[in-house]
Amino acid sequence: MNSETGSEDPFDCIFMADNRYHCEAYKEGLAEGTRQGLLEGMSHGRMHGARFSTEMSFYYGFACAWKCLLQNNTDAKSRKRLRTLEALAVHIQAFPHNDPQHATLQQEVEKVRAKFRQVCSMMNVPADFREYVTVAAGVSF
Repeated sequence: MNSETGSEDPFDCIFMADNRYHCEAYKEGLAEGTRQGLLEGMSHGRMHGARFSTEMSFYYGFACAWKCLLQNNTDAKSRKRLRTLEALAVHIQAFPHNDPQHATLQQEVEKVRAKFRQVCSMMNVPADFREYVTVAAGVSF
């Protein structure tokens, strides 16, 4: 509508239709892209969070199981292994599990992985976490 005369110029309507439809389509596309991006981001976060949680849970279970197996041994080698296992368990418990944006999250993950490798080396067991998960996936009850 022309604000000066109060009437709508038919030519302006025709010429501006392309621009109007372009703007509307842009807004709709932006809204749909934002919605799809959020859905994909949530899915990606869930997948990586589950993988991360599985890894940390495995390390903790590994440490607890070996602590139980070694707790009655009194030789020096077993005591040293036990102390290292306890250090791994304590480090995992102190880990910032509930804060995915923690400033030192990646460094903490690397420390846990390094401690796990150290424990595996001391006990002469494979240190590849994926190896344990693959074997466990084939077990059924």
